[in-house]
Amino acid sequence: MCAEQITISPIDGSVYVRRTCADKIAIDSTLDCARVAQRQWKTVALSERKTLCSKTVDALVAKKEEIAGEICRQMGRPISAAGSEIIGLEERARAMIGLADEGLSTIRLADKPGFERWIQREPLGVVFVIAPWNYPYLTAVNAIMPAILAGNSVVLKHSAQTPLCSERFHQAFQAAGLPEGVFQYLHLSHKDTEDIVRDERVDYVAFTGSVSGGAMVERAAAGRFIGVGLELGGKDPAYVRADADISHAVEVTMDGAFFNSGQSCCGIERIYVHGSVYDAYLQQAISWVKKLKLGRPDAQDTTLGPLVRTSAADFVRKQTQEAIDQGAIAHISADDFPLDRSGTPYLAPQLLSHVDHSMRVMTEESFGPVVGIQKVNSDQEAIDLMNDSEYGLTAAIFTSDIDRGVELGQQLETGTFFINRCDYLDPGLAWTGVKHSGRGCTLSVMGYESLTRPKSFHIKTEL
Repeated sequence: MCAEQITISPIDGSVYVRRTCADKIAIDSTLDCARVAQRQWKTVALSERKTLCSKTVDALVAKKEEIAGEICRQMGRPISAAGSEIIGLEERARAMIGLADEGLSTIRLADKPGFERWIQREPLGVVFVIAPWNYPYLTAVNAIMPAILAGNSVVLKHSAQTPLCSERFHQAFQAAGLPEGVFQYLHLSHKDTEDIVRDERVDYVAFTGSVSGGAMVERAAAGRFIGVGLELGGKDPAYVRADADISHAVEVTMDGAFFNSGQSCCGIERIYVHGSVYDAYLQQAISWVKKLKLGRPDAQDTTLGPLVRTSAADFVRKQTQEAIDQGAIAHISADDFPLDRSGTPYLAPQLLSHVDHSMRVMTEESFGPVVGIQKVNSDQEAIDLMNDSEYGLTAAIFTSDIDRGVELGQQLETGTFFINRCDYLDPGLAWTGVKHSGRGCTLSVMGYESLTRPKSFHIKTEL
C-alpha cells in the first residue's frame, strides 16, 4: 500500500512533487468508468477520433515550455534539450494519426458469388499503459495515441519520478474535448499496478521499463489470455567500419551514447571499431566527450545533467570501476568535471578502451554516461560481438558501402537496424525488440495490430 508518492528532483535532492496514491475505491471507479466509456467511444467515427487526438497534440505543444521545465526538474534532463521531448511527441502522434485510416482499414476479400466477406479491426477495450521516467512523453505516446485512435479507452500509470506527465496528458485530452473516461490516469503503488494487470476489466497492457518489470507484467497477466506489449532494456551496439566517415561516426555515436546522460533504452552502450581507424576514432571521441559540460540541468549551458537518482549513478560508478580493475583504460578524468561527486547523481562521462565481453560494462545495461570502445579486425568479428548480447533493440553500422552495410544488417539480431545514424525512432517504422529487449510492436501502421483484434464477416447473400 502506498499512501503517498514523493518525487525527489535529481537537481538538488529536494522534494518536487507529492501525490496521493489511488486507493481501492478510486481504482475500481477508474476501471469501471474506462469500460463504460469505451463502449461508446468505439462507436465514434474515426474521423472524429482523429480530430480530437490532433487537438490533444495541439494542447500539449502549446505547453511545451512549461512541460520542458517540469521534465528538467523531475528527471534531470538539461533544460536546453528538454523541449525536444514534445517535438518528438508531436512527430509520433501526428504520424499515428496519419496512419490510422490504413492501420484500421477493413480488408475486403475478392468477390465470391453469393457471398460478401471482409475482416475489420475491432478495439480491444481497456488499455493499461505503464510508462517510465526517462522519456516520459515519448514512451507513453507510443501506446496512448494509437490505442485511443483505435477505439480503446486508456488508463495511464506513469513513473513515480514523473507524475506530472500523466496529469499533462489528461489536461490536454480534456482541453481537446475527449469524452470523460476515455483517457484516465492513476498514481499507483507497485502492488496495485500488478493487481490492475490481473484485473479482468483490463484487456491489454503496454509496458515500457526494465526487464524485471516486464517479467512482473507477464507473470501477472499469465492465464488471462490478453495481449502484453513489452519494451524493455537494451545494450545497443555500433560498429564503425574501416570505410566510415570517422568525424560523422564520432559525432553521431557520442551523441547516441551521452544524450540524456545515457539514460535511453536505445542509446549506444558499446562500440566496435575496425583496427585500421580505431586510433583516429578514439582520439576524436575523447575530444568530443571532453567538451561536454556537466552541471545543473536548469542551467542553459549544461549539456550533461545528473542521473535520475544517486543509486543509478552509483551503479554506473561500480560497473566502470570494475572494468578498470579488469584492465580497461579510462580516458576521461573526473577532475575535468568538478560537479562529479560520490553520493550524488552527478556523474562525469567516461570512455573506456581495452574492453571485452568479460566485463559487465560491455554486456550489462549501464543506463548511464559510460561507453566501451573495442577494437575489431573484421566485419565478422564485429557482427559476432554485436550479437553476443541478451538484448536486441537497435544496432548501427557506420560505413560508406551501403550495400555491404545492409548485408551485415541482415545478420544482426535486432529490432531496428541503422546505417550511419543511431538512437532515433522513426514513427513510420515498427518499434520492436528481440530477446530481452521485449516483444510486441508500437508505431508504424503495424502498431495498430496489437491494439485491435480481427473480426471476420462471412455473409451469404443468396439463398
